[in-house]
Amino acid sequence: MSEQSRQRPPKPHRRPKKDPVRILAFEALRAVDERDAYANLVLPPLLKKAREKKDFDGRDAALATELVYGTLRRQGTYDAIIAACIDRPLREVDPPVLDVLALGAHQLLGTRIPTHAAVSASVELARVVLGDGRAKFVNAVLRRISQHDLDAWLERVAPPYEEDAEDHLAVVHSHPRWVVSALWDSLGGGRAGIEDLLEADNERPEVTLVARPGRSTPDELLDVLGEDSGLPGRWSPYAVRLAEGGEPGAIEAVREGRAGVQDEGSQLVAIALANAPLEGRDERWLDGCAGPGGKAALLGALAAGRGASLLASEKQPHRARLVERALAGNPGPYQVIAADGTRPPWRERVFDRVLVDVPCSGLGALRRRPEARWRRRPEDLEGFAPLQRGLLREALNAVRVGGVVGYATCSPHLAETRVVVDDVLRGRGGPAADAELLDARPLMPGVPALGDGPDVQLWPHLHGTDAMYLALLRRTG
Repeated sequence: MSEQSRQRPPKPHRRPKKDPVRILAFEALRAVDERDAYANLVLPPLLKKAREKKDFDGRDAALATELVYGTLRRQGTYDAIIAACIDRPLREVDPPVLDVLALGAHQLLGTRIPTHAAVSASVELARVVLGDGRAKFVNAVLRRISQHDLDAWLERVAPPYEEDAEDHLAVVHSHPRWVVSALWDSLGGGRAGIEDLLEADNERPEVTLVARPGRSTPDELLDVLGEDSGLPGRWSPYAVRLAEGGEPGAIEAVREGRAGVQDEGSQLVAIALANAPLEGRDERWLDGCAGPGGKAALLGALAAGRGASLLASEKQPHRARLVERALAGNPGPYQVIAADGTRPPWRERVFDRVLVDVPCSGLGALRRRPEARWRRRPEDLEGFAPLQRGLLREALNAVRVGGVVGYATCSPHLAETRVVVDDVLRGRGGPAADAELLDARPLMPGVPALGDGPDVQLWPHLHGTDAMYLALLRRTG
């Protein structure tokens, strides 16, 4: 027998198997990384397009959603584990390769997908989107990761709590160290509080609906949803919580704009402002930072019930159009304008109630936008600072003597909450405001753990809401 005949025939080239679920998850992660997109905006159109194909069902959509959000939430932890399994700095690995590795790590360490299935599916994905050469690298790294579970890996890659508490929590709970520090300062408590908060940031948030007063009721929504799919809100009288997997767009009242999707914390902020004690007239309300329109729609409905009008202002024209859409069909008088709240077109001291839900870092909504924690930097706060103070000062100029301003932000960072309010009241960086703080806590009846007041900070781990902040100020002169 000749030497040539004894040689094995070469293996025929095998085309990689295309897994639509994992390819979709990879495309979503690339959009988040390359275009600074938000997963909650990128994922729905990708899922809609995939559902149009007969081989993509509801279970596939649920898995793709879990892979995207789970990977983004735990990105910091997975990066530390991946770094321990390779022989080069993480920054030298191409971002698409890191995305495939992170998706694989999440399947191995954060889901119930069997180990062999998680590895093989990730390697097949790598062959499709990266090529055979880099697929071998992915295979080697994921096999190393699969040798330990998450707890064992955390013991290996996280520094001991006693040596560096903030770094330990940052790795274990997948938050940047500066965010851990800021949240801990805002809590002002011990280890249990900060760990509970960081864990809550990594949980999938409930979908909450708001029944807009005069247009729909919670009972109507609950009747449509049924006992298995809907629960009353915890704190807001207008809230209904959806069971996992509930689809808001399938509800007629939501499609018609009579109800909407809105976190209960946002509802509480609008309700507290609407119910703040007021002497004299109560006819003209202003939402000075109205986009995308959730709070404006609730305020507009509440104002209409009292015969008051609402002016909703939003600087960005495209967001002003979203406000118009949210308010469409509101029974009471309202107007939507595109205007800069720091240089407002309205006259001073004409409004009775004013809300400014100011632009901020968004650290209070990390459950919904997990990628924001990796995108934000401490220096971003310096950019928001003059805007937040300017909006609050103009809001106080817009309200009449005896009227009330609500300063709200979806961030618990002290530099965006109490420090802003204190600076404006005391005249740091501008004239001192003729205003006094009101106790906002009685305006959230039944809500526990609201602190010492007079302002209110809501928390995911204590209230099941986004970390909304609210200070109420009455104009005194």
